Amino acid sequence: MKKKYRDLKNAAFILPSLAGVSVFVLLPFADVARRSVLNVSGDAFTGLENYKTVFENRAFHLALGNTVKFILVCVPLLLAVSLLLANIIYFGSAKLYKNVCLLPMAVPTASLVFVWNMVFHRNGLINSYLGCSTDWLNSSYAFWVLTASFLWKNTGYFVVLWLARLEGIPKDLYEAAAVDGADLRSVLWYITLPGLRPMCSAVFILAVTGTLKSYRECYLLAGEYPHPDIYLIQHLFHNWFREMSVEKMSAAAVVLVCIFAVIVFPFRKKRGENLESFHS
Repeated sequence: MKKKYRDLKNAAFILPSLAGVSVFVLLPFADVARRSVLNVSGDAFTGLENYKTVFENRAFHLALGNTVKFILVCVPLLLAVSLLLANIIYFGSAKLYKNVCLLPMAVPTASLVFVWNMVFHRNGLINSYLGCSTDWLNSSYAFWVLTASFLWKNTGYFVVLWLARLEGIPKDLYEAAAVDGADLRSVLWYITLPGLRPMCSAVFILAVTGTLKSYRECYLLAGEYPHPDIYLIQHLFHNWFREMSVEKMSAAAVVLVCIFAVIVFPFRKKRGENLESFHS
């Protein structure tokens, strides 16, 4: 009887969130999947023709390639830099940074982009200092400008996530390691990293989704048609939406969700195994 009451109470807590996800995420995506096999007016079945059109689209190849490159570069850098800073804060003397590391997230995106434009414009601060006229936002450097902007804005948030997990590692382990004379490398390899393992998959998923939501910065920096190196999948969707190419957007959205699911699912499974091993 108690177990049944507990299950009902848990279901009551989950139900509002489940209802919200169903109404605002699952049902709209089901409609997108339906539209991906219909024509633009939604009154004729086209099979896989929309998917064929998307895969043959050169703009889709460019946008998908740049997005994958952005993820492959930004996610490892973001996780490595934030983990390093978190360890410096937790074990070192840079405690002040803990109080201000979320400040970049509080800065409005428009203000941030205005600053980046002042710095990297053809007549901006860097060119004034270096005495050159490089158009940073319309050259191959544009990708690294966008990467630096993403890292600056998001690193502090991930530092806080790592710090939250570091606080959960028993301090007795570090005290025992100090008594045994363990060096910093051994402490990191045998205590810190295993203690952070249950958090890794969640942080990885958040980092990937964060890179996919960095469209505002890129759009405000370079507009609808930026340099080809930073033409991301979000630009493609924006332009297709403006052209009302609903069938292509729907097919591309289904493809992207499938790719994202393939990337994320092993990490979600691994996360469950890590949590069981950590608590046992």
